[in-house]
Amino acid sequence: MNSTYRVLETNADLLTAALSESKVYVVQLKDGKPLVIADYAGPLQKWTPETVTVAGMEYRRDAYEFRVRLAAEEK
Repeated sequence: MNSTYRVLETNADLLTAALSESKVYVVQLKDGKPLVIADYAGPLQKWTPETVTVAGMEYRRDAYEFRVRLAAEEK
């Protein structure tokens, strides 16, 4: 199965994901490129300019990428 994701880059993206209670996937970066899915986490709980908290775990924004899966009609 091939899935399409939207990367949450801006504070507005994060706010939209939080309000819609979207399941957020956390992807570890290496040299600025996606390496591996670190967590099939869950809803976004809070964020700062430096960190994002998903399902009780805090991740650094510069070391991880945050994604939501697109619905079929968004592809």
